[in-house]
Amino acid sequence: MYILIIGNFPEETREKIRNAFPKEWTVTITEPKNVSSFLQVAEVVVPEHFKVDEQFLGSAPKLRMIQTGSGFDNVDLAACRKRGIQVFSAPGVNAAAVAEHVMALMLSWYKNIPYLDSFMKSHRDEKELDYAGGELAGKTIGIIGTGHIGKKVASLCSIFDMNVLGYSRKKTADSVIEMTELDDLLRRSDIITVHVPLTEESREMIGMAELAKMKKSALLINTSRGAVIEENALIDALRKGQIAGACLDVFTEEPLSQESPLRDMKNVILTPHTAGLPDGVKYHAKRYQYFVNNIKRFMEEQGETELIE
Repeated sequence: MYILIIGNFPEETREKIRNAFPKEWTVTITEPKNVSSFLQVAEVVVPEHFKVDEQFLGSAPKLRMIQTGSGFDNVDLAACRKRGIQVFSAPGVNAAAVAEHVMALMLSWYKNIPYLDSFMKSHRDEKELDYAGGELAGKTIGIIGTGHIGKKVASLCSIFDMNVLGYSRKKTADSVIEMTELDDLLRRSDIITVHVPLTEESREMIGMAELAKMKKSALLINTSRGAVIEENALIDALRKGQIAGACLDVFTEEPLSQESPLRDMKNVILTPHTAGLPDGVKYHAKRYQYFVNNIKRFMEEQGETELIE
């Protein structure tokens, strides 16, 4: 079995990834710019932040399976169906990691951790402290998207004695979440966190009109996909004080441009798309174990048990 993993990884991470796969499988990890050298032999592709389109598929004659992380926004599903290539995601595999990251961002914001850490390390006199904090208890969080991650966030927030609102296009039920319409959620929430896959329906679902409905004291958190929020509208809202702040792990273009105004805004906390990768730079052990098990199941269904570890 020839596995091709496409992405930009440091060597230490590449070694961790290779070790996650059975030794009898051939695993190649390549940067996107070098991918054409391996497409003729690849049977399974794991595209990490890489677009799989018609041109890519036409250059991979042996390809039978594509394994993504969360969602299919980087894969042309129609083109895969036409070629008989099966595409799998890993639903819920990073739910705990992302939910914990959301809580870390919330706590960092309300406890002013970035500011206080910087203050202490600058050796300033504590008489110069100038900040306002807050408690999570009693605040209302609005969760847009109540799938695996959204429900995990709701569970953690309930432990902090928060009120939990939820919105989903799919009708879901959860004892912790008060389901409501999006407009109601936007108006009532102190904190809004986004957990929807990127589709044509969800692209820029939070734009100028939605930001205008939020409280001026509201905090917006995005750990899903950057394009779910209209980035320029968000920057404008943050500059004008239309909302209080944002915590962002994902961006419209990644990596985030060095020239992006977000990098210099005091009412923004940024992380470099690491919410679902808790085990080191661009690595999540649970995620790769899921990939291995899924590939094994696929092989068994194809009657190729002799290749299974």
